[in-house]
Amino acid sequence: MAEVRARVDLKVGANSSIDAEILSFHGLNSDKEHVALIFKQADTQSDIPLVRMHSECLTGDVFHSSRCDCGEQLDETIAKMGEHGGIILYLRQEGRGIGLYNKIDAYQLQSEGMDTYQANNHLGFPDDLRDFSEAAQMLQALNISKIRLVTNNPKKIHDLKEFGVEIVDVVHTGAHIKDGNESYLKAKVSHGHHQLKLT
Repeated sequence: MAEVRARVDLKVGANSSIDAEILSFHGLNSDKEHVALIFKQADTQSDIPLVRMHSECLTGDVFHSSRCDCGEQLDETIAKMGEHGGIILYLRQEGRGIGLYNKIDAYQLQSEGMDTYQANNHLGFPDDLRDFSEAAQMLQALNISKIRLVTNNPKKIHDLKEFGVEIVDVVHTGAHIKDGNESYLKAKVSHGHHQLKLT
């Protein structure tokens, strides 16, 4: 059973201006160092928190890579939760769970014409290796059973419900289109059935 290990106040976001708290956990099944960011601003519309499960993306989150929209989705969510409150579950599952080096191999295959799913499959991986059971464990450790989920991905909705989390609303992020990620976003819509408006 997961439990909160430590919690520390900090400021995050643009210019490190948004108050938040970072939490670590004991007892997660994989022993991966997932963390939660809790934004303290109260949302007057609901006692049910906004929650985003964000899988680590070094290339997007840190380097703002042109190949994906991960960093922009994270920035959008931080800004939204800075205003309304909420929780980001930051999951150490790089490359849909295949790891950083394998993701870079997949990038090479994408440069040769494969889409993001075809590249993962060519490397011997399924479409998505991520395990969201630990996100449910983290919510349980925070005594949260009902959420408003920030996602465009139907797999996240399905998996969290399977693990007993009640999703009362789904809040979509914007479509962050830039030079270099158009085919990636189109694959997410056509293959992954993500709820993105690309036109």
